[in-house]
Amino acid sequence: MTDTRYRDLARILVRHSTETAPGQHILVEAWDTPETMIEALVAEIRDAGGHAHLEVRSSRLMPALVGGAGDEALRMWGECDRFRMERMQGYIGIRGSGNISEMAGVASEGMKAFGRLYQKPVHFEQRVNHTNWVVLRWPNPSMAQLAGMSTRDFEDFYFSVCTLDYGRMAEAVRPLAARMEKADRVEIKGPGDTDLSFSIKGIPVKPCTGARNIPDGECFTAPVRDSIEGVVHYNAPTVYNGQGFDDVRLVFRKGKVVEATAGGAGTAALEAILDTDEGARYVGEFAIGFHPRILAPMRDILFDEKIAGSFHFTPGRAYEDADNGNRSEIHWDMVAIQRPEWGGGEIRFDGETIRKDGLFVPADLHPLNPDRLGA
Repeated sequence: MTDTRYRDLARILVRHSTETAPGQHILVEAWDTPETMIEALVAEIRDAGGHAHLEVRSSRLMPALVGGAGDEALRMWGECDRFRMERMQGYIGIRGSGNISEMAGVASEGMKAFGRLYQKPVHFEQRVNHTNWVVLRWPNPSMAQLAGMSTRDFEDFYFSVCTLDYGRMAEAVRPLAARMEKADRVEIKGPGDTDLSFSIKGIPVKPCTGARNIPDGECFTAPVRDSIEGVVHYNAPTVYNGQGFDDVRLVFRKGKVVEATAGGAGTAALEAILDTDEGARYVGEFAIGFHPRILAPMRDILFDEKIAGSFHFTPGRAYEDADNGNRSEIHWDMVAIQRPEWGGGEIRFDGETIRKDGLFVPADLHPLNPDRLGA
């Protein structure tokens, strides 16, 4: 019997996230996802009057496909998939994988070529900018292990998180978005030796409440590219192209990362990623996270960047709908948590305390705090 939660989730993805309308073409790209969930999505798309298109992929096969492929193969693959993406009005990407480090064995040059010749034209340029899209993970034992939960408990957590009342969230975030739109100077302190200042003046603000990611719960913009000064010390672990990093610390001068360290033996690999291109050492996104049911990192950025009481500060490419002009082949969301048990911290807009130790302070932002948003 199909889990009824599959159809509940499919309904959110089709009706709320992609807002599928009659006659629209929707591409479902499913990685290591149960066929019953894919069936639920196809049925929901058709019930909405749309046309379902399907690409079933395997994360286990990706290293074999990408590793050693060469530029010509990657270019042709990218051109073909971009041709299809140009004809889609919506995209639903379900990314299941039993091993988040599956691509770790692919040489860095191969991953850079894959990003440049496939990911950038198909996803960053076409899908992100020209479709109603949503991406999400699919629960599996690997994710449960990273979260420190049993498989059954993690599945319950997953569906609780992914089927939150995103309509309520959309209303609650409006005052925060309005404050960010008016703000110039942002100051952030803690955790660790984090002490940042930068401007967001004139950069568009985008509240995220289930339209692009599930789970969701952030409001993002971008810093004025050259305005960043200070230090950010990320206390959440992170993964980039299958490689794990801990204790990442970045020092900024005039917007550029001038010093970068990571725990263990990670500093050299971190520096190599930041040397991908000129834009990799500048920041393309600043976001405040507030999902009330996501409280701890699990090395999965679609969850971790939404952690209640967190912010992320992202080296690399800016999104075109919140553009500070930074261009790069990378976009690396790294997360710092400011709740007391993670070291605390404060965010100020033009001198006013907006959030302290993970809780929003002004009365108009109280509906975003976990006791209200998660009720």
